[in-house]
Amino acid sequence: MTISRRSFLARAAATAAATLAGAPAALHASPPDDRARLAEWVRALRTAGATNAGTPFGPWVARAGERMIGAPYAANTLEQYLAQGGSADAEPLTLDLARFDCVSLVESALAVARTAAAGEGGWDRFAREVERMRYRGGRRQGYASRLHYFSEWIADGARRGLVRDLGPELGGERDVRPLRFMTEHRASYAALRDDAVFRAIAERERALDASVRTLVPTDRIARVQDRVQSGDVLAFATSIPGLDVTHTGLAHRGADGVLRVLHAPLSGGAVEISRSTLPEYVAAIRRATGILIARPLKG
Repeated sequence: MTISRRSFLARAAATAAATLAGAPAALHASPPDDRARLAEWVRALRTAGATNAGTPFGPWVARAGERMIGAPYAANTLEQYLAQGGSADAEPLTLDLARFDCVSLVESALAVARTAAAGEGGWDRFAREVERMRYRGGRRQGYASRLHYFSEWIADGARRGLVRDLGPELGGERDVRPLRFMTEHRASYAALRDDAVFRAIAERERALDASVRTLVPTDRIARVQDRVQSGDVLAFATSIPGLDVTHTGLAHRGADGVLRVLHAPLSGGAVEISRSTLPEYVAAIRRATGILIARPLKG
């Protein structure tokens, strides 16, 4: 998307996406209850068996996501430091377990599950897990190093063993459209007022022209849904020019075995599990073309 984490198309048109340069900044201070919240969630996952050898990882990601249900949606949390006069060259690591946008929900659920599966480490481990997912190559070097386009988030994570791109094995189709949403909507991104950051983003967008994005088309999702596991990462592809996806979430199968979406929707205002099935959910999204899908790995 790009998903650029501003607030999808509302972050420039209502459900498209709104959302690289410098030395690492200090860790963003966490809300005071977050460390206790993390400890509680990790303890619950470990008690339930998340550290057992050979345990599939995806379902623990889904369980971590379930702990976040009801938390409020919050847009633009990663850009707040810019509004407060911060520099794009020194982006802090923003962490928050009390409110989420669609991407931070995915990252947080994976990071909580990995922290629990590791059997050791607390807040610092969680922070490292978020950082290595959120930034290219796992290195936070300013705004320009953040993985703004979610298709690159998947590709970069796949190269480093954090996720496995399921698009090819599910018979997906290639999306070769150039990604230019950020530079073509420069005014929507505070960091892009800086010419150097704008040039870095433009350079990254051109580099992504060589990347292959494989999406499962909307009309094929029902045929492959039995191969989708609880905890798989979902990204909802779009036909909006210059943009890859407009939303992200996690696949979720409840006790009834039905495949739904665990996500932080802009419209709903809180983390939830969709009432509709995954195929129904995608079919109802205006300008949706299908899904990108990745299986989380313990890394």
